[in-house]
Amino acid sequence: QVQLVESGGGSVQSGGSLRLSCAASGNTYVNYLMGWFRQVPGKEREGLGSMDSGGSTSYADSVKGRFTISRDGAKNTLYLQMSGLKPEDTAMYYCAARRTYTSRYYGGLLSTQSYEIWGQGTQVTVSS
Repeated sequence: QVQLVESGGGSVQSGGSLRLSCAASGNTYVNYLMGWFRQVPGKEREGLGSMDSGGSTSYADSVKGRFTISRDGAKNTLYLQMSGLKPEDTAMYYCAARRTYTSRYYGGLLSTQSYEIWGQGTQVTVSS
């Protein structure tokens, strides 16, 4: 079973940048769809973007143009580069994985229901 560990969160001022990392055990990206999500207490987890095994990315409108997903296959690490951060970006950020061949319900690239494996999250706080 693949395990995911996020890192790179922290505190930053509005307009700043952060890069989050999601380290995966095993050769994840060949066989998995990967996603980035965030959650604020009391609200539903929000899909931010995804990268499939072929490297194609998709983004939520709320972060398009500000956030970029990339990966380093040699390090088995997925990244979320965030720029132009706003106070409303403050949240716990999670990466998630979905096996390419799975019978799990598929609700879309940015749906939490589509993903099977989750990391523990990393906190991002943006101050004004």
